[in-house]
Amino acid sequence: MFRVRILALFLLLASSTGLARAQAVAERNVVLVLVDGLRWQEVFRGADATLIAHEKGGVADKDAVRRAFWRDEVAERRAALMPFLWQVVVPGGQLMGDRDAGCPVDVTNGLKFSYPGYSEMLVGFHDPRITSNDKVPNPNVTVLEFLHGRPGFAQQVAAVGVWDVVPSIVNRERCGFFVSGGFEPITAAPVSPEQALLNRLKADLPRQWDSMPPDAIAFRAMLEYWKAHAPRVLYFTFGETDEFAHEGRYDLYLQAAQRTDAAIRELWEALQARPSHAGKTTLIVAADHGRGRTPDDWSKHGKEVVGAEEIWIAILGPDTPALGARRDAGPFVQAQIAATVAAAVGEDYAAFQPKAARPLAGALSGAR
Repeated sequence: MFRVRILALFLLLASSTGLARAQAVAERNVVLVLVDGLRWQEVFRGADATLIAHEKGGVADKDAVRRAFWRDEVAERRAALMPFLWQVVVPGGQLMGDRDAGCPVDVTNGLKFSYPGYSEMLVGFHDPRITSNDKVPNPNVTVLEFLHGRPGFAQQVAAVGVWDVVPSIVNRERCGFFVSGGFEPITAAPVSPEQALLNRLKADLPRQWDSMPPDAIAFRAMLEYWKAHAPRVLYFTFGETDEFAHEGRYDLYLQAAQRTDAAIRELWEALQARPSHAGKTTLIVAADHGRGRTPDDWSKHGKEVVGAEEIWIAILGPDTPALGARRDAGPFVQAQIAATVAAAVGEDYAAFQPKAARPLAGALSGAR
């Protein structure tokens, strides 16, 4: 009889624990942020002295850039460039992609440019039909669309991209959730006065790039949308790091990386200030592709550029063990991000899409 009572108590405790865990998972949220073309070298090593000095770095005021970004110690140098990443994400979560520490992360698509990388990140595998950056609707169901169809996620998914190809990448015509890209105004009610102003600025400001407004405007517009709707699943993309790199301006590229880090901090703090998301949200940040390794090709990426397959991934949230900057781990691939996004909210994307890579090992406790 005593053993029966002990067994019954054990089963009751296990059931209670399981119910509590299931309830916690049911309240989970996830945010995926893409930083276009930011190299792992700057993320882990900070500013590159060679590129600051070299003519191919295109730095207008070398002394000013050194004052802003150069530090003799690597730890201080990378924290000067991306303080939120190194002071908050790394101590509380994980950062992968430090090839100096034996933790490589690579794209698998072989093309090493944006649409294939965005798609690989969202669908979990490389589709050989995707061979350009043209605005062709993605034939594949992304993890965002998958989640939108799961119980508890209807109208709880949103994608906002600074790049005007993002609506095609998530297949807005089919996916069913809120999508905005490029210069499109965000008109989903309620439209706050700030959102109305941002819509005007998108239309009225001179266009530095044909395919995207400044990151700051797109980010502010996304943040206003999030404040009004607070979706459980959010996807946002930055683009200036890639644009300034293509222009061969290492100084503006570094400044864009620092602004991006500050914006991600602001987003994280907004998430933590909202009861529905505080302590319940996983943040995943990653690059779509890398860039070349030398002064001659640092500004480039693509199939022929050695090193442009090398990326990085950061993750922070309630279910992520605080392993910091991971060493001697992996190798990891970009395609694992899709299943990791789903696992962060308790869903099994690989069961839906067998071709998808499995979640990042060790990134989430209890991930399927």
